[in-house]
This record gives sequence, C-alpha cells and structure tokens, in this order.
Amino acid sequence: MPNQGDSLDDIVRQAMAKWPNVPHCYGWLGLDARGDWYMRDDATQAAGPFPQAKGSRLQHDKLIAFIARNYAPDEQGRWFFQNGPQRVFVDLEDTPLIARIGPDLCVYTHTGQTWAPDRAWVDEAGLLYLADTSQVARVHTQDMMPALDWLDQRGLIPAEMKNAELPRRYRFVRHPALGTA
Repeated sequence: MPNQGDSLDDIVRQAMAKWPNVPHCYGWLGLDARGDWYMRDDATQAAGPFPQAKGSRLQHDKLIAFIARNYAPDEQGRWFFQNGPQRVFVDLEDTPLIARIGPDLCVYTHTGQTWAPDRAWVDEAGLLYLADTSQVARVHTQDMMPALDWLDQRGLIPAEMKNAELPRRYRFVRHPALGTA
C-alpha cells in the first residue's frame, strides 16, 4: 500500500510551508471499527477515552474525503490527519485501516484505496483482520461474508493472533496522546 501521506492535498502542503510550527492536536478525532470518523469536543473528551466516549460522527462527504486523502502514520506508528499545518492524531478503536470487500472481491480501505493483503488473522473475539507485511485492517462487520469468499478464493486460512498483539506487530498506536496500543 502506498504511503497515503504522499498524496497530501496541495493546499495542505502550502499551509505546512507557511506555518511550520503549529502544535499537534490530540484527542479530537477518533476512528471506529466500522471506519467512521468522530469529532471529539472538550465535553466528549472529559466524558472518557475513545471509543467509550465517541463524540459526533462526521457525515460531511467532502470533509471525510479530505481526511482520507491526508491520513497517514508517523515514524512512531501514530496515525494522523494532516489538517493544513497541524497534525491531528487519531484515536483508534481497533486498527488504523478498516477493510471493505467490494462485489468484485477487491479489498478497499475505509479511505477508498485499493489494497492487496496477502494474509489473514482472527483474534480471540472472532474478529477478522487482513494484512500485508506492513499494514493490518479489521474487516468491516458488514463484509464478513464477502471476506470469507475472498479468503476461499485465495486458499487462505486465518491464523490466530491476540488483538493486543496487533499494534506491536504492525507498529501502530491506538491512543497517541497516551502513547499506548
């Protein structure tokens, strides 16, 4: 999968050059296990961590597409949305990517990119994950039947892995402000 940061919007690049020292933002954006983005205001953050206190689900298609185009990991495995000059770090309910299976059995991420995973995992709760050597994505719950067809088509049998092992193995941080998986 190409680095999604390589496709930053030009307006974002220009803002980064104009204002290079804008502080990072933590706790304001969350990604749930269905690939939905949540805005978390002060009251939501005070009510508890993500995903226990989710906030308001984003529904504006152009904003969601803008976030998707400017969503990437840093060198520490913290995923962020580059919002102009500011990095808005994302709290993750599970994995940084959510896999969707199209009717053609192609795999897409929740950001709309095609992807070619080559392995599968199942965790202790029976949740299905697809992966390649560097990325992992939880399969959207609505796509379990097509995912089984995808696995069958490739002769793949998911291996077992504890959910708590995913962040270490695939180098991502679920809660960037805390620095924890």
